[in-house]
Formats: sequence, structure tokens, C-alpha cells
Amino acid sequence: MIFERAELKRYARQIIVPDIGIEGQALLKQARIAVIGGGGLGCPVLQYLNAAGIGTIGIIDADTVSVSNLHRQILYTDADEGSVKVIAAAERLTTQNPFNKIITHHVAIDSNNAASLLSDYDIIVDGCDNFATRYIVNDACVLLNKPLVYGSILGYEGQLAVFNYKGSKQLRDLFPEAPDAADVPDCSENGVLGTVPGIIGTIMAQMAISVVLGHNTYHNQFILFHTRTLERRILAF
Repeated sequence: MIFERAELKRYARQIIVPDIGIEGQALLKQARIAVIGGGGLGCPVLQYLNAAGIGTIGIIDADTVSVSNLHRQILYTDADEGSVKVIAAAERLTTQNPFNKIITHHVAIDSNNAASLLSDYDIIVDGCDNFATRYIVNDACVLLNKPLVYGSILGYEGQLAVFNYKGSKQLRDLFPEAPDAADVPDCSENGVLGTVPGIIGTIMAQMAISVVLGHNTYHNQFILFHTRTLERRILAF
């Protein structure tokens, strides 16, 4: 793996971390990660994966930017209102780090296209905002044998896991069926404090980086993290 001088300067403080080094930075550059959703969770995931030097990042989202997004979807500004999220996000990410390849998929992921959309990526990060899509993404990852970094938020609490990685369980092993949409209020009904997806999304980015580097990850464990009290519970399953 060949790095330009400017890349080595950019990642210098990261490369000197003992269990990363130039070999780890090369793994990050070779990695291909797809992020489902360019919203509250997706924004910090995308920014930190991009800043860390993930060489190829795919963004899958069919939405456009609205003003009500801006307090938590920190990739966007007022000038982006009405813009296609994946395009606005790609422009911002390229400005942040020109050394990575950003691939945009302006499409809603569903059972018909999930496998084809995800097949070219090594790791999938699910930052979507509805359970129907989560199960479609999970099932595609199982079919394709792709590791899945999972995160969701409700109120002040976040839920996190790494599924389908090195023989670990998948989402349906923990929750066999998706809940009824009417039973799970979204942020338009319950509201959301902008820092909550920021915190959980940053942890999701860390999990994805850990998978790329081969570091120890939570194996068959479901993490509940309360952002207001900073309490953490880890449930084995």
C-alpha cells in the first residue's frame, strides 16, 4: 500500500498509536464500508470513518435535507436545504478528506436491491431510522456474510452491537421479528437531542474501525448506553 506524503502527514498522530501503525493505516485505506443512512447516526459515522482514512465509503440514502435535520445531522447547513443528502454529504466529506473515494447511492434500500448494493463492501454500518430497513439490511448481511455494525437511539439511550462477525450471531437471533412500526415512535414523534446520535454514531464508527483493524470487538453482546447518565449495560446473548 502506497501513501502520498500528504496522507502520511494527515494520519501521523493516528499511525503512531501502538496497535495501528502504518500496517493498520493500510488496512483502513483498503477497507470498503457502506453506511446506511446519512442522518443523525450516519453523519458522525461518515465523518469519523472519512477522517480516519477509510479508503472507500458508500452512502445509501434516498432522503433530502430539511431544516429540522440540522441540529443533529451535522454534515449539512442551511444552504443544503432540499438537497439530496448523499450528494451534500459526499461534497462535505471530499472537502474534509480528499484521499478517500465516496460512492453515493441515492436510493431507498429494500429487499430487492439490498444484496446488490452491499455486495461490494467489506463492512456494513446501519444508521437507518426504521426497523423494517434494519431487518432488510441484516438479512442481506447474513446472505452475503458481511459484518454489520448496528446502532439505534430512542430518547437518551442508544443500542449498539456488531452482528455476523467471525461467527457471531445476527439481529434475528436477538430479536427474531421486527416490531410493529406503530409501536416504535421515531424522532419526529418523540424528539431527539442532537448529541445523542452524535455519541452513538461515534461509537459505531469506532466499532467499524475496530473490525477493520481486527481489534477485539463485542462478541454476541448487545450494548445499552444511556447518554445522560453515562451508564452502560452489556447483555450477552
